Amino acid sequence: MDITTLVPLLALTDESMRFIGAALAIGIGGMAPAIGIGLLVSKAMEALGRNPEAQPVIQTNMILGIAFAEAIAIYALVVAVMIGFVF
Repeated sequence: MDITTLVPLLALTDESMRFIGAALAIGIGGMAPAIGIGLLVSKAMEALGRNPEAQPVIQTNMILGIAFAEAIAIYALVVAVMIGFVF
């Protein structure tokens, strides 16, 4: 008895490779922006601790950076859906 008959994903068919690629796209594409957002907010809090009077400028730049980083995560989600269900 072959192992691929027991575990169908080990057969590495086109469908299984497609879903593995989608999982990698969402995993890597979701992790990198999360790390970026964490670093961005961390540095903004440090800047606010050093110079509280600059709060409006720091907050505006922080929110813009978070929005751009989150857009990358949304692009990764769209690519993962396209890999999984369109191609």
